[in-house]
Amino acid sequence: MLNYIVDPTLLQRFVPAGTELDLWNGHAFLSLVGFQFLNTKVFGISFPLHSNFEEVNLRLYVRRQDGLDLKRGVVFIREVLPRWAIATLARTLYNENYVSLSMSHQITTLDAGLAVGYEWKFGSRWNRMSLTVRSDPALPKAGSEEQFITEHYWGYSRQQDSGCIEYHVTHPSWRVWNAENAQFDGDVEQLYGKDFAGVLRQAPTSAFLAEGSAVTVYKGRRL
Repeated sequence: MLNYIVDPTLLQRFVPAGTELDLWNGHAFLSLVGFQFLNTKVFGISFPLHSNFEEVNLRLYVRRQDGLDLKRGVVFIREVLPRWAIATLARTLYNENYVSLSMSHQITTLDAGLAVGYEWKFGSRWNRMSLTVRSDPALPKAGSEEQFITEHYWGYSRQQDSGCIEYHVTHPSWRVWNAENAQFDGDVEQLYGKDFAGVLRQAPTSAFLAEGSAVTVYKGRRL
């Protein structure tokens, strides 16, 4: 997870109706997140050659007051994965901005930690995000930036008619490593747009590696 503090005005046009930007210590964040889907099932069914694959997404953080409940969620600006069928299904069910590209990942054991990288090919260029971690992971402290980034349990997707779909995501708290040598190198403007070129070409404000876990994504409902 590579995280960037950004000007909130850059994100406002991506905020779905009924939600507002979620801030941490007064800051708006944009995150570039790489991870693996493992043993994936859709409506309880596992499809051959579509169970294990990478994803990299660019996301922001929002919240919605639902009666007495404050729902904290994410909005995806662009999602990259290598499986065309999964990308098509996600666009159909949630109107998410998925694109299918060639991808790979590397996890290398170091003397006292790990080196992790994700790559995806856009046009003729390979894009890459990477980091290294040392020591041991730990559960994030309450109110910490690590908790803010890793514990948003709702997804919000803006629809073509300006409406919004809300869906619930559940998983246990993840242990997190603080990262070193975090970097991204890629074709920012073509894949993510000119608005984010100046952000993603800078060093991230912070970077984490999370263990991950079993995750359940529930069917969305229209707000």
